[in-house]
Amino acid sequence: MTTKNRQRQTRRFVIICLAPAIILFTIFMIIPTVNVFYMSLFKWGGYSASKTFVGLANFKILAKDLNFFRSFQNSIVLIVLVTLITMVFAIGFAAILSREKLKGQNFFRVIFYVPNILSVVVIAAIFSAIYDPKTGLLNSFLKLINLEKVTQLWLGDQKIVIYSLAGAMIWQAIGYYMVMYMASMAAIPESLYEASALEGAGRIKQFTSVTLPLIWNNIRTTLTFFIISSINLSFLFVKTMTGGGPDGATEVFLSYMYKQAYTNSSYGYGMAIGVVVFIFSFALSAIVNRITKREIYEY
Repeated sequence: MTTKNRQRQTRRFVIICLAPAIILFTIFMIIPTVNVFYMSLFKWGGYSASKTFVGLANFKILAKDLNFFRSFQNSIVLIVLVTLITMVFAIGFAAILSREKLKGQNFFRVIFYVPNILSVVVIAAIFSAIYDPKTGLLNSFLKLINLEKVTQLWLGDQKIVIYSLAGAMIWQAIGYYMVMYMASMAAIPESLYEASALEGAGRIKQFTSVTLPLIWNNIRTTLTFFIISSINLSFLFVKTMTGGGPDGATEVFLSYMYKQAYTNSSYGYGMAIGVVVFIFSFALSAIVNRITKREIYEY
């Protein structure tokens, strides 16, 4: 077999292997995304056959929509708050369970991972029961330790409901990312820690000088993934726990898009919101990748 024939067969094999994935990606990702951009240029209720081309009129209305800006603000709060707290706790717990000799390590690993295998509906039901102002675990515990003045309407107060929602999202996500970071930490040679200990480095110094730099590429990848998934998860938690209330205090831009497109029969306007969300997600991913870019350390 000549070199050209071998290369031709290799190319054909690669195309055959990639074709199913490319076809599925085109059907379920590229075409729907292009359709969102296209439909944002129309005034359409979503259920009638008549559509009116309005160009950028939907985006002009969006630029003056205070409810959208409020939902955008709520989304930013959730993304920043949930991402920072989740990453800190996930990395911290991963370091403790990987480096420290604790009794019942495997038990703690399972316990931390359990929330990730539960559906959002189940988690929403659990936290709705915890936040119940009369019989909920949180207020009952505060009363038990004589902090009755601190009890709140956790899902009914506009000032704190967004943070109550963030608590449920953080609890759901910590275990999954903790396991991912533990896998990266387990691959770090013990000799590196022994060498740093001989030079007088303590646990904290080893963590900042050895562990973090060597798992940074994994942190960077999961950070981008987590930010995008938080945008989607925030919509699910809002729909199942608060419905956007009270008085829009937990409305995020995906839930607002859903209401406009499918509840208020403003499908074109909803798709305009979808375009903004798409551009925002893409830009945010690019910014995070740029900010977190570091030299990759190898061992």
